[in-house]
Amino acid sequence: MFLKVAVLQKRSSIGELSKNINSIISYMESSAERNADILLLPECFITGYDLPIENKNALADNSEEIRTLCSAAKKLQIGVVATAFTKGRVKPQNSAFVIDKAGKVLMKYSKVHTCDFADEKCLESGNEFKVCDFHGIKIGVMICYDREYPESARVLMLKGAEIILVPNDCGAMRPRVQALSTRAYENMIGIVMANPNGANKGNSCAFSPICWDKNGNCVDNTIFVADEMTEGLHYAVFDMEQLRFYRESEMMGNTFRKVKAYGDLLSERIEAPFIREGQ
Repeated sequence: MFLKVAVLQKRSSIGELSKNINSIISYMESSAERNADILLLPECFITGYDLPIENKNALADNSEEIRTLCSAAKKLQIGVVATAFTKGRVKPQNSAFVIDKAGKVLMKYSKVHTCDFADEKCLESGNEFKVCDFHGIKIGVMICYDREYPESARVLMLKGAEIILVPNDCGAMRPRVQALSTRAYENMIGIVMANPNGANKGNSCAFSPICWDKNGNCVDNTIFVADEMTEGLHYAVFDMEQLRFYRESEMMGNTFRKVKAYGDLLSERIEAPFIREGQ
């Protein structure tokens, strides 16, 4: 079994939902022609990533836009990770819908680590990391700032994720790309990130968890790292049989963890030098 992920490196148009939906469907068509299983979009691609935003202007879960993408997925037989600002309880959320090849929404994930130090303080954060079964493959999602925290990928691994898909929209990518490689290594999961192109942006990427071959020799786990400026599709292919064999035999992930020493991870206490305004 193989999973082929089409990764879109492109900036969408702010507030032009119809234009963005048409663009997504066009890239779904191109990806399907290349036999991709699922298309990964950058963060908030349907609505455009523009803040502040009010709840009344965010996308409903049953919106025409989501229904249109579900219909396209079914017609083209390709999944898509559709991203948008969505309606929350009181404030909007930053969300991703995982849609399968039959046009079914498998899960909606809302960003847990909203950037409360910046414009995202107007958003309502999600409260749960989620994993879904995408045609026999366990997929998790984390959105942009989520990936700055190793706990995000770790919880997804503990919930059974084999592949983590990362919609993203930010710059200064070098340390962030390196961190994603580490997340793949330490959790023995595949990771794919889509980021808009642009100066100091781009660098969409994919990493395998496999860092040693069967003879114990180190191998480069990079599948691809895009440049900053190029707009368009990239592809990451995961051999799930090989990936699962590696996960069953190597010693990272949830193997020899000493969780009895991890109690401090659940503390909400914040002390210097990490105290920030608005926490």
